[in-house]
Amino acid sequence: MKKITDLDIANKRVLIRVDYNVPIYDEEVGNDFRIRASLPTIKHCLTMGASVVLMSHLGRPKGKVVPEMSLEPVAYALEEILDKDVYFSDDCISEQAIAFSKELKSGEIHLLENLRFYNGETKNDLEFAEKLSKHADIFINDAFGTAHRAHASNVGIQKFMKQVGAGFLLENERNYLSQAVDSPKQPYAVVLGGSKVSGKIELIKNLIESADKILIGGAMAYTFLKAQGKNVGASKIDEENLNVAKELLDLSDKKGVPIILPTDTVCAPEVTENTPWRVAVMEELEDDEMGLDIGPETCIIFETELQDSKTILWNGPLGVFEIPFFATGTQAVASAISRLTSEGAISIIGGGDTASAVEKSGMQDGFTHISTGGGASLELLSGIYLPAFEALDKND
Repeated sequence: MKKITDLDIANKRVLIRVDYNVPIYDEEVGNDFRIRASLPTIKHCLTMGASVVLMSHLGRPKGKVVPEMSLEPVAYALEEILDKDVYFSDDCISEQAIAFSKELKSGEIHLLENLRFYNGETKNDLEFAEKLSKHADIFINDAFGTAHRAHASNVGIQKFMKQVGAGFLLENERNYLSQAVDSPKQPYAVVLGGSKVSGKIELIKNLIESADKILIGGAMAYTFLKAQGKNVGASKIDEENLNVAKELLDLSDKKGVPIILPTDTVCAPEVTENTPWRVAVMEELEDDEMGLDIGPETCIIFETELQDSKTILWNGPLGVFEIPFFATGTQAVASAISRLTSEGAISIIGGGDTASAVEKSGMQDGFTHISTGGGASLELLSGIYLPAFEALDKND
């Protein structure tokens, strides 16, 4: 696919699909990670004398105008970050918004209202896509978070633009995540967490082909432990995929890629901040206790297993990190991976909850790459050809 540096954008109008699907609290941006991730592409355009039109979705308004899902607070946040005026239109395809884009001067920025206020966005409606295309001369896709969706603003629009390319963020996401599957530096360790096995079946199958070892924590670990016949107390189990977990364990044995599971856990009878908790080895879990984090022994085992890794991929938190009592395992592994990164290892953090957990730990600057897309990174790592990449490749 063509990159932004392959295109002549000097003094042109550039329409950039960004991912500003960020949390909004009391009309203010609660986390600006995705906004800051878009800055290299925006700044490059400004440096080249281009004017910039930004478009994004926020939440799932399902084709209706939902004031709480307006992107206007993002315009203010972007202004503060860039220390530069950001113009905002309260409709993404109105005649007024398109006319405003056409009058932009070199170096000016125009943010459009939430794309998903129109059903045409998620339906990849070509009439809607054509209206979006009228905002600029050149289209740049820099929204990895929606790369696994064929929507009007990332796929349909390319039919109406003469020049299209990928921004720096999208390029980096593809390079790092594809490298983790196709050509990782060995030894290659994968850390997986999160809740359900169902969403990561193809991911695990794909990674067994390239990884040297797979470490599993989080709620999904208890499904694998139960598949081994181990005691898991009242821990959350993906009952529908117990047999699948057994098949994956058998496949890992066949391929000689060990799946390493917790030996102890931080457990409690319920998931609350005030619940009494304790550390227990798996065999001693009571019938009413559920595992909510990996225990200290498991932390040491995981750190030891990661020690010689040259590439580390981490997707999914290892406990209920939102509650401090159950965040220790995630923080310990984050610290270990950060340290190994400083010693030369390549560390790739999957988006979504993993990125949130890393940011909450305060160690977000200690990794090679933190993905901005949870679902998109999961599908790409599972070997799926993402619609946004396919569209860009066809336009090469």
